Amino acid sequence: MAQQSTETDWVSRFADEVIAEAERRAPGKPVVCASGLSPSGPIHLGNLREVMTPHLVADEIRRRGYEVRHLISWDDYDRYRKVPAGVPGVDESWAQHIGKPLTSVPAPAGSAYPNWAEHFKAAMSEALAELGVEYDGISQTAQYTSGVYREQILHAMKHRADIDAILGQYRTKKAPAKKSQKPVDEAELEAAEGSGAASEDDGSGGSAGYFPYKPYCGQCEKDLTTVTSYDDETTELAYTCTECGFGETVRLTDFDRGKLVWKVDWPMRWAYEGVIFEPSGVDHSSPGSSFVVGGQIVRQIFDGAQPIGPMYAFVGISGMAKMSSSRGGVPTPGDALKIMEAPLLRWLYARRRPNQSFKIAFDQEIQRLYDEWDKLESKVADGTALPADAAAHSRAARTAAGELPRTPRPLPYRTLASVADITAGHDEQTLRILGELDPANPVTSLDETRPRLDKAEHWINTQVPAEQRTIVRDEPDEEALATLDEQARGSLRLLLDGLDTHWSLDGLTTLVYGVPKVQAGLEPDAKPTPELKVAQRAFFALLYHLLVGRDTGPRLPTLLLAVGAERVRKLLGG
Repeated sequence: MAQQSTETDWVSRFADEVIAEAERRAPGKPVVCASGLSPSGPIHLGNLREVMTPHLVADEIRRRGYEVRHLISWDDYDRYRKVPAGVPGVDESWAQHIGKPLTSVPAPAGSAYPNWAEHFKAAMSEALAELGVEYDGISQTAQYTSGVYREQILHAMKHRADIDAILGQYRTKKAPAKKSQKPVDEAELEAAEGSGAASEDDGSGGSAGYFPYKPYCGQCEKDLTTVTSYDDETTELAYTCTECGFGETVRLTDFDRGKLVWKVDWPMRWAYEGVIFEPSGVDHSSPGSSFVVGGQIVRQIFDGAQPIGPMYAFVGISGMAKMSSSRGGVPTPGDALKIMEAPLLRWLYARRRPNQSFKIAFDQEIQRLYDEWDKLESKVADGTALPADAAAHSRAARTAAGELPRTPRPLPYRTLASVADITAGHDEQTLRILGELDPANPVTSLDETRPRLDKAEHWINTQVPAEQRTIVRDEPDEEALATLDEQARGSLRLLLDGLDTHWSLDGLTTLVYGVPKVQAGLEPDAKPTPELKVAQRAFFALLYHLLVGRDTGPRLPTLLLAVGAERVRKLLGG
């Protein structure tokens, strides 16, 4: 990649840094990038930044010919903390499972999956496949319950006083505020909720001292346990459960029903997996947070190294409609992929540095975003895009494995949305309108416009409020037509007279903007004056009122094509 691009493209800069660090630490071995996701509920678009940041860096390293692994640790052995609001098939009875591992909690009623964790992992896995994210998934339930981390657990228990001393340096400092999944109309999606970091648990001990390991109870399966003793020689650990009163003594050499507390678990994994790059949420930069403390624990306890770990900022949402607020107001990558193509969603994460916040549009702003994307595509095609913009486009449109699926004929999203709005998804009508947009090169099959057409139709049906939908009049507004002055009647005659010769998107655009110009004695291609713009707005409002009974609506050229020439003549009194 050109030096100029490397200077301006954040992904390339991190890739350079990660490759250099990997060659210093472990030359010849695969470069390891990592993400962590907790399937404690719907995995939202803020959590997706936890995956997309290392994915983009890993993919760039892969493009350069290096072997790379992108690990996604499913933190499915985390405790179930709360019953999320608005999840279908879930009621307050799920509160009885708080404290159990996520893989031991029943899935929502009606789910095809065996437990809570698998239910929410499935939706995210499906979205990641559509986004072209290549990764190695690791179930922490499988890792812990099969004894993979046994040596690390025994080592941490042996050095528990050293861990306690490290953590003690921070316990007097103010802990970062816990993050919560807030309703998302114009709110932030805090990515910390999507990883084990949410707990910020350091395993502070009781009267028996500090222990960095938490058993799940052998009777009620909850982690509401207290370690009462531990013998380093025999590895015998005794605990009691404050929930059900159960207690037992076990040997950690063969006991696999528990886990290291988060602030020890995370650095342990850095060392175990040899992680070179793993970003973390904004809350991890404060004193005493998991990433800061983990850097000391991984070096001093596990003889490893802290990853290169940029902080990433929040992802906001603009205009989420009731479709998702009924599910607790947490839009997921799957929700976004129903209204936008994968390359556009990838681009939103690729074009901003991790420490820059941005919003994902579920409202009218999505039309502007698509216009911006289409403009970038044109610039890339003709070689005029800036290097950083071209790099972001490349990362959005393809991965090291190849191109992502794309719409063969990407008509403007706003046009497709307007047509879907007006036709209510009627395929025959839709094809007629799209076929007339450019008579010289007509759309002959809706497949040419998919999947973008389907995304625009879903957006219209789920995100546009009923009062903003377009309903074309069945009959002319005779009363309004009868009261028009001569100026208004003249404008309608000019429009109707030009329909046949201007029946295309470009032609009708010229016509509707040209009518007020002609009435003012100007040429149709004259530059508009302030007075002319006032006349155009009045003319447009007249057309909207006579066609759809409102002062605004879809772009008029698209609306006229959708209504059809015969019906336009009828509604405009022609």
